[in-house]
Amino acid sequence: MFVILMNYVKPLAEIDANLEAHRRFLDEGYAAGYLLASGPRVPRTGGIILAHAPGVEELRDFLSKDPFNKAGVAQYEILEFTPVKSDPRLKDVLK
Repeated sequence: MFVILMNYVKPLAEIDANLEAHRRFLDEGYAAGYLLASGPRVPRTGGIILAHAPGVEELRDFLSKDPFNKAGVAQYEILEFTPVKSDPRLKDVLK
């Protein structure tokens, strides 16, 4: 499992110009089974994505296609972790 910390590196006007394309990209990630949750950080300095992928390289390849990445408006920090305890509501997610 992965937590992706996305940091905006350009002004919000440039983020907003790419936002719809980024959201379509996220939809593709949900459909492919990579993404579990996503949303903006508060304050709006970037975003956070909870992901499940076979490996970090496959996840990096997927993120390379993000319009935010292609436009150079965001950078990603990928944190991998192994959940050993969780709320029972997540049992289907963590199989």
